Amino acid sequence: MSLSTQYSLSELAKLKIHFIGIGGSGMSGIARIMLAKGFTVSGSDKNDSPLLTSLKALGARIEVGHKEENLGDAQLVIISAAIREDNPELALAREKMIPVAARAQALAWLMSESTSIAVAGTHGKTTTTAMLAVALQAAGADPSFAVGGTINTAGTNAHSGSGSIFIAEADESDGSFLAYKPSGAIITNVELDHVDHFADVEAVFRVFEQFISSIQANGFLVACGDDAGVKQLLTRITRKDLKILLYGKGENNDFQIQRIQLNPLSSLASISSTGRKVGELNLSVVGEHNLLNALAAFTAASALNMAEDKLFTGLKSFTGTRRRFELKGEVSGIKVIDDYGHHPTEIIATLTAAKNLAQSARVLVIFQPHRYSRTAAFFEQFSAALSNADFTFLLEVYAASEKAIPGVSSLMIARNMDQTKVRFEPSMLEVVSEITKMAKSGDVIITLGAGDISSLGEPILQSLASR
Repeated sequence: MSLSTQYSLSELAKLKIHFIGIGGSGMSGIARIMLAKGFTVSGSDKNDSPLLTSLKALGARIEVGHKEENLGDAQLVIISAAIREDNPELALAREKMIPVAARAQALAWLMSESTSIAVAGTHGKTTTTAMLAVALQAAGADPSFAVGGTINTAGTNAHSGSGSIFIAEADESDGSFLAYKPSGAIITNVELDHVDHFADVEAVFRVFEQFISSIQANGFLVACGDDAGVKQLLTRITRKDLKILLYGKGENNDFQIQRIQLNPLSSLASISSTGRKVGELNLSVVGEHNLLNALAAFTAASALNMAEDKLFTGLKSFTGTRRRFELKGEVSGIKVIDDYGHHPTEIIATLTAAKNLAQSARVLVIFQPHRYSRTAAFFEQFSAALSNADFTFLLEVYAASEKAIPGVSSLMIARNMDQTKVRFEPSMLEVVSEITKMAKSGDVIITLGAGDISSLGEPILQSLASR
């Protein structure tokens, strides 16, 4: 049976489904929705985690570590992109000719019987998906959703709702989002990233073209009309059946934000639509980028004919997602924030919000580059982006699934920066010690990156408390 096999929800419900790599944010979300629907789910992951504990509590059979016997009597296997062909469970599934599907295909099956909205773009996908889910919940729609991060207010990254709408974060990193074939889509922005998969920006445009082509007939597309990449992408679209709604700050957009006010702990703006004043956007999250993310969610919800006043209420209640400008704690007036930013554009947005939060105090950064290929491609842009901080500690590159590239190191970034504002220090313990010695009341400490740097928040808080 090939990966292109289509399963209805009723067919999936009859199968014993095994996840290899079930602890990832995307995989665990799909498993959570399947469990809520009463499906039989098992799974394994190389490391234990709170996500695995929660899936066990929901009824999944979970194993830590990968070995053949974990497969059990599975009838369908779901794999994450990180799983290699020599994984013992996958190798046995191949030998037994058990159908094997990618994570995106499994999510596509779950979405197939709903009004589905796929949220794509190089940056802002997780937050925009989460904002749309929270806004639609406030409007009474109770959507199903699968997000690449835990929504603070919900305490989960996925939900099987009673409503007819399904919202999913659509990751372009390996092109797998082409499986979704949604009723409608959001594209927040388009630029080069994931250089391990895309040779150049033209390859990125091609896959986004294909994504737009995969939207169902007479569907809708919400896109940021201010973004240069989106503008270029739209010139390549020939479909006439799509309803295209643009959002942004510019007057050419169908939905526009004006009178922007960026406060240290909140963000405000007015929304208008083709000359009509729609209402006031009042967010509990910071940064102009989040106002645009909220506008994207509002525009998509409007396309679904949701009540505008309820959407404003929902968006105001949104307090963020884990690892997106997440306040880990505050000691002696020093705030410690963790952020997933791992691309120069994301870092600029994060540091702009951090400077606004710090006001006249300093922003101190610990950055862990993610993947050797990304570091090699963007080291100059990383240097420029990080120069917005008052001081940066650079950890060594987090490899993810990549092999080291000779000559590629965080030192490439450090060498292009003011040497009085940067220090390359591969030891996490040393970085925690040094940044806590340096920090003063009012300063903002940020841990930045998509690797294991998120583990530093608590040690930094403890170190600050023990000074």
